[in-house]
Amino acid sequence: MSRITHLNTQEKSVNPSTKFLEWKSEAKCFNYYDKSLVDDSMTKEEKKEKGNVAVPLPFKFLFINHYHTVKGYHDATSIGILSNEVFYIGSEPVYVRTHKGLEIASGIYTELKSTIEAAGGKYYRSIYVMLEDGSLANIQVKGSVVREWSEFYKKNKKNLRNKWIEINQAKEEKKGRVSYSVPSFDLGSDLTKAESSNADLASNKLQIYMDEYFKKDVMKKDDVPMEESLDLF
Repeated sequence: MSRITHLNTQEKSVNPSTKFLEWKSEAKCFNYYDKSLVDDSMTKEEKKEKGNVAVPLPFKFLFINHYHTVKGYHDATSIGILSNEVFYIGSEPVYVRTHKGLEIASGIYTELKSTIEAAGGKYYRSIYVMLEDGSLANIQVKGSVVREWSEFYKKNKKNLRNKWIEINQAKEEKKGRVSYSVPSFDLGSDLTKAESSNADLASNKLQIYMDEYFKKDVMKKDDVPMEESLDLF
């Protein structure tokens, strides 16, 4: 069960997440981009190498809420793809475009899935969490990791408000000749009183952001922070 509510409504706001993490199958861990580790004198490849930070297992977090979004890479223009986040994937429109503003598709995702995928876009689950230090983070998962998360969430959603989620190991899986890994989600310990207070603060911060975010009719160019985009290339 999520810690914040969702307002189904349509001012600029800044995503409060301090890290944007994605699962790296080969490394069997999460990874995030830290722009403080790079500078303008570096090439794109140098920024990618220096700026990407691995988060080794074990790793734990507190679930706050999750949404649906699209990311990917547009081969025709050699530019990353992104979209707004929605809570109801079957009824709220997604606005899919490249980082340079080229529109790929606008409308209900389920009706546009083939067009989005043909352009290089992929469905992602955008999960907002609190880390052990009390900071907000965003975990974005795709493919088999979405399935793994969905199964865990469905089974445990009533217990997620006041329990940590732990990832202590990666699970090896195989599809045809392709081997890959997914994180193994497990329920952890209950929050302490201090941790619960931190969770309330983090949840309130995200609630304020999301209330503003969903008031907008159309996603603006600067809605997605740079940390989310530089690791696409």
